[in-house]
Amino acid sequence: MTRSSVFGALGLALVLAGVTGCSSKKAAIYEHENFDDSGTYSRSFPVTDAGSCEAARRALLSQGYIITSSGANQVMGNKSFQQNSENHLQISFNVTCAPDVNDSQRSTMFANALQDRYSLKKSNSSASLGVGVLGSVSMPIGSSDDSMVKVASETVTAAQFYDRYFALVESYLPKPKKVAKAKVEAPAPKPEKPAPDLGLPEQASAAPAAPAAAPAALAPASEAAPAPVVNDSQGSQPVAPPVEAAPIQVQQDAPAAEAAPSSL
Repeated sequence: MTRSSVFGALGLALVLAGVTGCSSKKAAIYEHENFDDSGTYSRSFPVTDAGSCEAARRALLSQGYIITSSGANQVMGNKSFQQNSENHLQISFNVTCAPDVNDSQRSTMFANALQDRYSLKKSNSSASLGVGVLGSVSMPIGSSDDSMVKVASETVTAAQFYDRYFALVESYLPKPKKVAKAKVEAPAPKPEKPAPDLGLPEQASAAPAAPAAAPAALAPASEAAPAPVVNDSQGSQPVAPPVEAAPIQVQQDAPAAEAAPSSL
């Protein structure tokens, strides 16, 4: 085999190796980011940004999350999960609320969750034993230190996870205040106008006069009291009996009597 044929075969092998390596190389993770508005991480609510963030905070508290930071338009919290004795999982929630540009009474909530996985790692340690003549000798004692080490961190991308959270937030939104209806008062009655004066004499509506009392019955003369007896033994003059007082007669308004016919 000539030298030229050897170099040609070697070059072909390198080219084939390069093509195989390129075909097996995976695409970079950032190539999956399309930045399309899928609505997975955001939701619009008919309240202010402060009201939506307060609802987000209450929703996290109701599910056992520990609030690490809370503000007028941002809330952060986390929750821990123990899968087994050697694996630990923690979800960190970050919520940001922003008012809408065209309507200050509406806001958009942006939420994303980050899950961190921790694993238990054991590290063996050795101790040195000192001997007077031989010096120090290292001997494994068998002690170990256990510690949780973060082994993975990933953003939660499941759309159902955020849908359930936004539905819970909606139940904690402040309810709109009911506007009290104004009471319609009935118009006051108009005062009656006095009757026009036509120049007629006013007729007093006097009550009918009570009938006059009947005149007291006059006692007959026979029933008059007897005259007192005067003792005239000493020759005094007889005393006249007292004159009886004439009875008071009450005159009634009798109807006018017809004129009696004149006697010829």
